[in-house]
Amino acid sequence: MGANLPSGAVFKGLHFTGEVVPANAPGRDPIVTRVLCLGGGSAGSRGIYIHGTPQEKSIGRPASYGCIRMRSRDVIDAVAIGTRVLITDAPSAPQAAAADSRGEEWSR
Repeated sequence: MGANLPSGAVFKGLHFTGEVVPANAPGRDPIVTRVLCLGGGSAGSRGIYIHGTPQEKSIGRPASYGCIRMRSRDVIDAVAIGTRVLITDAPSAPQAAAADSRGEEWSR
């Protein structure tokens, strides 16, 4: 959801509200930019999505009630409709390599 809407477009109840917020805007943390609805397993029935967040500074740290939050620029055109997505607790290879090169540990 959200194709052709601007980065930072706010969604409520899976509908565009008409509001647009910039990245790292202070205050609340609405669902923004794009919403990818998950259809398999319990995620679909529980209303868990992949979506943009204006709180981009918090990406990579637990800050959600179950959704997977992404930077707006990353969620725009992230995947085509019908693409299978595997959600795992392990970082992707590029993220793991970057973390290892910085001497950081990844929590799982």
